[in-house]
Amino acid sequence: MPPRMPHRFHIVDVFAEQLHAGNTLAVVRDAADLDTGAMQRIAREFGFSETTFVTSLGPGPEASVRIFTPAEELPFAGHPTLGTAWVFREHLLPARPALVTLALGVGKVPVAFELDASGGEITWLTAPPVKLQRTLEPARIAPALGLASSDIAADLPVQEVRAGVHQLLVPLASLAAARRARFDPAAFAPLRELGFPDHIYLFARETEAPENQLHSRMFFSADGVREDPATGSATACLGAYLLAHGRQGDRFALRIEQGVEMGRPSLLRLEVTRESTAAKIRVGGRVLESARGELL
Repeated sequence: MPPRMPHRFHIVDVFAEQLHAGNTLAVVRDAADLDTGAMQRIAREFGFSETTFVTSLGPGPEASVRIFTPAEELPFAGHPTLGTAWVFREHLLPARPALVTLALGVGKVPVAFELDASGGEITWLTAPPVKLQRTLEPARIAPALGLASSDIAADLPVQEVRAGVHQLLVPLASLAAARRARFDPAAFAPLRELGFPDHIYLFARETEAPENQLHSRMFFSADGVREDPATGSATACLGAYLLAHGRQGDRFALRIEQGVEMGRPSLLRLEVTRESTAAKIRVGGRVLESARGELL
């Protein structure tokens, strides 16, 4: 019997300005011999919002990657893309190129590494195409969030948006409403039956930190109700949504705080540019490694 291939892993904090903040991700290397069932069990064992598996390396700076929550496989997610690209570049490549590519369920996603004004490194993904879909009356979603209809902003729609993952974007009237929000799956059940996603992204234009422009939260279902401390895919959806509804112009950059209510403060950077044929949407943040080891 050939020797078992070691399955080394790295744990990174994504969208984190300091260790043990942001959104935690486990990245499992050398995962070509793991089947779907094994990946799902390992993701459940880690228990993070997502775990990724690097299944093959390309001839250039490219890797094939699969993404799992504790409950299901995803075709795309933001913080797993950034965190996996960082691990790939730091630990699996002989050099540290400024650009790598991950082959995901939605196709190939480029990830760039750039220095910011302070000299720190930001990891940026270019989002896959985003589709805006149905809108929903505030009175129909408010009870599922423990809010009143008046807590939902009147100048922007509640809308489902898709960028690989199906999300429901809910603009809130105040930071206080964001702090009070609680997801009630039973109250949401009639909307789920109509096909609305139970990945719900809330955002307010009041913030905790004055240097930021938006405050956000994300609720989703995966082995029960969870809250995500930083959600890159929803941030990409938000970029397309704000561009479509004309709230920021044709080119804008935003700093978005998330995870505050969970004690995992996160900072997500969003850059959006309207181009001739489609929008270019980039989502970025810092990646910090917190642990590494080997699966037994």
